[in-house]
Amino acid sequence: MLILKAEDVKTTVPMKEAIEAMKKAYASLSDRSAVVPQRIHLSIPDKNAISLFMPAYMKNNDDEALAVKVVSLFPNNPARGLAYIQAAVLVIESDTGRAMALLEGSTLTAIRTGAGSGASIDLLARKDSKVLAIFGAGPQGKTQLEAACAVRDIEKVFIYNPTQAKAEKFVEEMSVIHKNIHVAKNPKEAIEQADIICTATGSKQPVFDDKDVKAGTHISAIGAYTPDMQELPIETVARSKIVVDYYDTVISEAGDIVKAMKANLITEKNIHAELGEIVLGKKVGRENDNEITFFKSVGNAVQDAVAAQVALKNAKKMKIGQEIEF
Repeated sequence: MLILKAEDVKTTVPMKEAIEAMKKAYASLSDRSAVVPQRIHLSIPDKNAISLFMPAYMKNNDDEALAVKVVSLFPNNPARGLAYIQAAVLVIESDTGRAMALLEGSTLTAIRTGAGSGASIDLLARKDSKVLAIFGAGPQGKTQLEAACAVRDIEKVFIYNPTQAKAEKFVEEMSVIHKNIHVAKNPKEAIEQADIICTATGSKQPVFDDKDVKAGTHISAIGAYTPDMQELPIETVARSKIVVDYYDTVISEAGDIVKAMKANLITEKNIHAELGEIVLGKKVGRENDNEITFFKSVGNAVQDAVAAQVALKNAKKMKIGQEIEF
C-alpha cells in the first residue's frame, strides 16, 4: 500500500490536472454514473467531536475511482498543537477491493475544492476576466487563487479576511502564485472591480453587499455548506444564473440556496444546471457578458475519489510516496 503525505499530495495533484479531473467528477454526478451514498455522521459526545465517512465510486469510460474519505473534527485539537480538522482518504482497487493507498486528506480536500471552483471559472466566467476577489485567507482561499490563475489571465487579486493579519500572511505566502495581491480594507473594495469572486469562509451572514456586485461577475462559493451558513446576499442569489455541483445536496444543505428559497426569492426551478450538465453539453453556461453566474458547491466524495486517482497515477510516474506491506 502506498502512503502519500501532505507534501506528496501537493506534488502529485497539480491544479490544472485537478481541474480537468473535477470536470469528469461533475459529469459523473450529472449523468448519475457515480455511486455516492449519503455520508455517515458519527458523533463522539465525550470529545465534543464528529467523524464523517464519505465513500464514492466513479466509472467514466476507462477511468475508475473507488475511495472513502474520513474527516474528523476535534475542537480540542488546537490546544494540543494539532489541526482541528483531520482527514485521510483510502483508495481501494475497484477490481479486487484491495486497499491501494492512504492519502493525507486535508491537503487533497483543499486542492480538489479549489479545482472545483476552477472548473466553474473555466466554464462560466467571462474569458476576459482579469480581477479576482477572494474572501477567506485559509487553505481553501489559497487553492481558490491557484485555480483561478490556472484558467484565466488574472492581473490583480484582492483578498479580504476579517482578521487583517491573516490576509497579510496570505499575500506573503501566495506571492509565489501571484505578485499583485492586495489586502482589501473592506468587502466593497474587494469586489467593486472584481470579474470573479471566490468565497471560502465559515460565515453565517453575507460577506459582501449585493449592490457592489457588478454585471458580468462570476461567483464561486464553497463555504455555506450547512443550512444555517451564508456567504452571499439572497438578492445576489436571486439575480444570478445558478449552477450547482449536485442538485440533491445543494437544495437541502447549502445555506445560500436554502435561505434564498425560504425568503421566496427563488424556487428549485431557478437552479439553471449542475456544472456536470454543462461539461456534458446538456445545458449552456454563460450566455452573455452581463449576466452574473453563481456556482454553489457543498462538495462531494466523488471529487476526493477522482483527485486521489490523479495522485496515484502521478506518484507512480514520479516514484513518490512510501510503500508498505499490508
